[in-house]
Amino acid sequence: MVDKVPKPTRRYLLIGTAAVSTVGVVATAVPFVKAWNPSAKARALGAPIKVNISKLQPGETLGPMPAWRGQPIFIVRRTPEAISKLEMERTDLADPNSEDANQQPEYAQNQHRSRTPEIGVYLGLCTHLGCSPKYYGQVQPEAFDSEWQGGFFCPCHGSKFDLAGRVEKNLPAPSNLLVPPYSFESDDVIVIGVDEQTA
Repeated sequence: MVDKVPKPTRRYLLIGTAAVSTVGVVATAVPFVKAWNPSAKARALGAPIKVNISKLQPGETLGPMPAWRGQPIFIVRRTPEAISKLEMERTDLADPNSEDANQQPEYAQNQHRSRTPEIGVYLGLCTHLGCSPKYYGQVQPEAFDSEWQGGFFCPCHGSKFDLAGRVEKNLPAPSNLLVPPYSFESDDVIVIGVDEQTA
């Protein structure tokens, strides 16, 4: 007498095929979906940075210069004389009242283009061709301009910005230096990349 071994039924075959197909779909989908996530480098470029300004003295810019999203950031501490100069009316500036809302957050639409008169935070790139201007924190004439009152000077093409990053008229740079989103974590720590609008 021969033992009869039951043959797999069609139902078992369909269940097995469905199980194998499901595993295949999941194995394919996981790497595909993971590819949508930004890389660690991309996350780091866009991530907020914290900067300690406790050693920043009046008339200085922070060094070494911090970078956010791969771009240099100027953080300056203005002298009382520089602050009083910013509060004077100037007719030689292209956008003295910071009316171009794309150049700074709402809290920086003032004479200082900053949250506080003493501390300024600006993207360290000239708005002409992206060169990096040099900061002159003292209110005094310089070799390139006998009437200079301090600010940022781009030696590449001669663009000049005041101590609040406002560009002078009739120069290659078309607009004021950009103010990135930022906030104060404490009196000595600035968070660049996060403010009330981006939090």
